Amino acid sequence: MTREKIEVNILRAGLADPSCGAYASFEGWVRNRNHGREVLRLEYEAYEALAVKEGNRILTETAEKFPAAAVACVHRVGLLEIGEMAVWVGAASPHRDEAFAACRYVIDEIKSRVPIWKREYYADGEAEWVECSRLTPHPPLHA
Repeated sequence: MTREKIEVNILRAGLADPSCGAYASFEGWVRNRNHGREVLRLEYEAYEALAVKEGNRILTETAEKFPAAAVACVHRVGLLEIGEMAVWVGAASPHRDEAFAACRYVIDEIKSRVPIWKREYYADGEAEWVECSRLTPHPPLHA
């Protein structure tokens, strides 16, 4: 979890290994439209202690499922503007299949299990917590 801009080159360098011939990554960016509405910015909140714990559990599971792959993940919290990177996942392995599969596993599990909530701010002045029901029936208390 970070409130700072995600520095991909530094993170990718952390996965560099002479035994790896493949690197795959996923970058999730803030987009300007969702479900037909113009989005101005996003806000991410997380139960950070639990998010880090669950994120580390996912990385451990990934290492067990894809033992030749090295993986890393960072998710932003706070206010993000259009075009900013919200989440990054990287995976390195000797061959591309395992790098792609490990990367996909991490982002899919992060999206379904980690307590991170997203609030969209719209051009019409409204704001709404979205895609929160998979983790909890209510958005954060101080919404």
